[in-house]
Amino acid sequence: MAYTPLELRQYEDDHSKMRTRNIAESLRVGEATLIAARCGEGVVRIVSHPDAIMGAAMTLGPVMALTRNESCVHEKIGVYENYHPGDHAAMILTADIDLRLFPSHWLHAFTVEKQTERGVQRSLQVFDAAGDAVHKIFLRDDSDVAAFEAARDRLRHEDQSQSLFTDPRQPTETPKENPAKLDILRSEWTRMTDTHQFLRLTSKLRMNRLGAYRSVGAPFVRALPSVAVTQMLERVRDTGIEIMVFTGNRGCIQIHSGPVHTLSPMGPWQNVIDPGFNLHLRADHIAEVWAVDKPTQRGPAVSIEAFDKDGGLILQVFGVGKEGRDCSAAWGDLVAGLDGLRAPVPS
Repeated sequence: MAYTPLELRQYEDDHSKMRTRNIAESLRVGEATLIAARCGEGVVRIVSHPDAIMGAAMTLGPVMALTRNESCVHEKIGVYENYHPGDHAAMILTADIDLRLFPSHWLHAFTVEKQTERGVQRSLQVFDAAGDAVHKIFLRDDSDVAAFEAARDRLRHEDQSQSLFTDPRQPTETPKENPAKLDILRSEWTRMTDTHQFLRLTSKLRMNRLGAYRSVGAPFVRALPSVAVTQMLERVRDTGIEIMVFTGNRGCIQIHSGPVHTLSPMGPWQNVIDPGFNLHLRADHIAEVWAVDKPTQRGPAVSIEAFDKDGGLILQVFGVGKEGRDCSAAWGDLVAGLDGLRAPVPS
């Protein structure tokens, strides 16, 4: 069903306690469509390219960066600096804000000023072709509001219409295996010198990440039960091991590097609530978990990787390397100590 901007605004007003994303889902429209309906009412459509958005972000001072997928929300507080542009991939590289950006998916962007019980909430929000959120930047009490207003005016798009039409959401790629190439996969796996070579290898063999994991077997991967992610987080909290948590979507990957101090489960959600870092994980969405060991020039890169029922990657967790290594011994021991899955994973 197609809704007019007026109908969208009215529905949102009538359900003001709901989050914008949840309202969009209930109406079966893209979140960007719902936001665009308020252009001229606290919302301004802006240029969406990462060069423009990151240029603005770097003027704002301390902010909260948010990247999510259907099953995991990753929030970091910090300052945007050290931007590296690129046609295929761009990066923000700081200790707190660590992002990989994929410009082809940055299709729609807005500044949003919304009245809340705590005052005006200001943000920059970016969406893909389907209207799904790619990345959001929320101002905090100590952010530079004048810089936000200047960026809003500077990046203002000529199109300020309240209608926005989106493309159908692209389905998650199902696991792709290629039994005829399994020997090559195993042989080439042992020759990897960098984790970034992995996706090039699977693409060459006409597989994908999950298909390769299901195929390759020991000693490269080990299937774990879905509860392994919570068990891993609990042991990280208890031991003080520093980890890297990767969460993303087609347009952005956000990374936390450091320890985990506070776990706060609530219903289906497993939550990390730490100063500067929050993670909200739908544990009930986890269908497969793999412990993965990839060789690199800096030693083994050991990860825990969780997938949903459709084969979509929810998050990856690596150990923070020490003294030039890609994996600390403590992290390797923690992963090795997680119980494996007894039943085979269906192909």
